[in-house]
Amino acid sequence: MIYWRLSGFYLFYFASLGALIPYWSLYLKSLDFSITEIGQLMAILMATKIVAPNVWGWIADHTGQRMTIIRVASLLVVISFAGVFISDAFWWLVVVLVVFSFFWNATLPQFEATTMSHLGDEMHRYSGIRLWGSVGFIVAAVGLGTLLGFFSVAVLPYVLLALFVLIWLNSLCVPESAAGHLQIDQEPLRKVLQRPVVLSLLGVCFLMQASHGAYYSFFSLYMDGFGYSTTVIGQLWALGVLAEIGVFLLMPVLMPRFGAYKLLLLAVVLTTLRWLLTALYADNLFIIIFSQSLHAASFGLYHAVMIFLIHSLFTGSHQGRGQALYSSISFGAGGAAGSLVSGYLWTGLGPQSMYLVAAVTSLCAVAVVLFFVREIPDGRADLI
Repeated sequence: MIYWRLSGFYLFYFASLGALIPYWSLYLKSLDFSITEIGQLMAILMATKIVAPNVWGWIADHTGQRMTIIRVASLLVVISFAGVFISDAFWWLVVVLVVFSFFWNATLPQFEATTMSHLGDEMHRYSGIRLWGSVGFIVAAVGLGTLLGFFSVAVLPYVLLALFVLIWLNSLCVPESAAGHLQIDQEPLRKVLQRPVVLSLLGVCFLMQASHGAYYSFFSLYMDGFGYSTTVIGQLWALGVLAEIGVFLLMPVLMPRFGAYKLLLLAVVLTTLRWLLTALYADNLFIIIFSQSLHAASFGLYHAVMIFLIHSLFTGSHQGRGQALYSSISFGAGGAAGSLVSGYLWTGLGPQSMYLVAAVTSLCAVAVVLFFVREIPDGRADLI
């Protein structure tokens, strides 16, 4: 029963992502916002991750009421997002998105910590639970792609609100006991953060997610500019996540065989290849299909390895803040920077420049992994 309750949260949470990330920029375009304004509004969704996960992570680690925090934040997500129905003025949407995303970005890192705490010594089972999030993303991305082909993109906010309600209802089903904390003696958090390997990995997190800024904020608009329909665009998004599911299913085999370091290096190298192909061959559907399949590496493989490393390096009562730091530095600071810069690049140099810069950014991550990441937990002994 706990398996399905945990999986259900991922299912609905990433279904909301599958509706928001591919199509929110198209919705904003329908409101006649410029590319720069769209980049700014998309960046807000990621920028609040710099602060929100750390605030809620500190509260969760000090109160031990992780699921209570998730439930309250999920309810406030529903209430705050409803503000989009009041007005579509730019500055009103700025306020609504800041408040909404502050609560929305609080839930996932704490739920990741809850899941890992519940699994205990069976961390290899994480990917089997997390893959349901990928299923939710695919269903939402493909379903909405088809739906928007028949109806106006104006239906998107209603779909999102319904998904946020389902997230909140599911959070009520997960007992607080699932988030039980492992009480052990440990070094202060500041000493964990002073370790070179931790700083290097957080640097990789920032660079990797910054390279995804153009993808998460502008991929749908980018493909739309090459004449792809919303149905095909939705299927391309879904293909990427389908490849991600394949990796999640294979992680219990891949991690024991190859170890965390080799898998992380492979993920960042293939990410660079992905952005180069997207930049140079956007008009070739077959190459774009292949580049989308590389989402298996740029997100699936990378994320599964990083979740394991964060859980291994931030132990005991630091787990909540460890997951919060991972979220805020990568999806927050990195994602916001990538989204904001991509908007200016599109306006100033053209859309292709976004993905060329993304390739350079992920190449920097390759350099950090090669020359600065040392002595990371291997992963093989933990899973054999």
